[in-house]
Formats: sequence, C-alpha cells, structure tokens
Amino acid sequence: MKIDEIDVRILRELQKDSRISIRELSKRVNLSPPSVTERVRRLEDNNIIEEYTIRLNKKKLGFVIDCIIKVTMRNGQYERFKSFIKDYKHSEWCYRIAGDACFIVKLSVPSLEDIEQFINAVSSYALTETSIVFSKVEVNDNIDKFLQ
Repeated sequence: MKIDEIDVRILRELQKDSRISIRELSKRVNLSPPSVTERVRRLEDNNIIEEYTIRLNKKKLGFVIDCIIKVTMRNGQYERFKSFIKDYKHSEWCYRIAGDACFIVKLSVPSLEDIEQFINAVSSYALTETSIVFSKVEVNDNIDKFLQ
C-alpha cells in the first residue's frame, strides 16, 4: 500500500491520541470527515493500523519490578517454552531471537519472588540470564522513523 503525506499526518495524530474523533482528526489534517474515515479504514484494512489500545501504569497496579530474561533451551524444547510463556501471567512480551539465547522475555512482577518462580518453572528445560530494569529510556516511535 502506498502511503502519502496525508496518511502520514493521520497516523501522527492517531499516535498522539488514538481516541481522537474523526471530526477533530479531519480538522487537524485539513480534510473532510468522510475522506478521513475512508483513509483510516484503508489503513486499518491494510494492517498499517493494527489495533487501538491503552497503556497501563503497571507500577500503580502493583507490578513494580520489570526484568528482561534471556532463555536458552535445553534439548530443543522450544514448543514447550512457547506454550508456557504464551499464557504466563507476568509476561509482557517474548521474542524468539538469534545469538547467545533462544528467547528474550520481559516480565513485570510485584516482587523478586515472582522472578524466582518463573526461573524455577523453566529451569528443568532452559537456562536463564536475568537483568533487572532500573528505568525506561524514552525513544521516539512515531511514523516518521519508518518512512525515512
């Protein structure tokens, strides 16, 4: 799908506030509401816009510790780990990676004991290396990065 400058402006505005009304969005991009609606639908239909979501403040919900865990499988038990992590209550994301580990996982937990429980749960078939997150470094993730 070809994206023009108006599409980029629409995406920028939606990244700032995905709850913006079509009427307000049309004002900001200087286009009629029906035209904006059509463009947003096209962006959704072509999976440029995949979903609308909210961001939760995990710390205020009691999940005060974030950690990144490298997971290296023993005996090729990749499917076992993928089944385990899919519904693991504290996993925020998991990627299959190349390099010195097989997976990298981010957990958000209320306590260090929860990290220990995760490690204990996978230790029979995986090796782990855990890093505790001190703080998040902000990076720009706006549409312009992907169009350069």
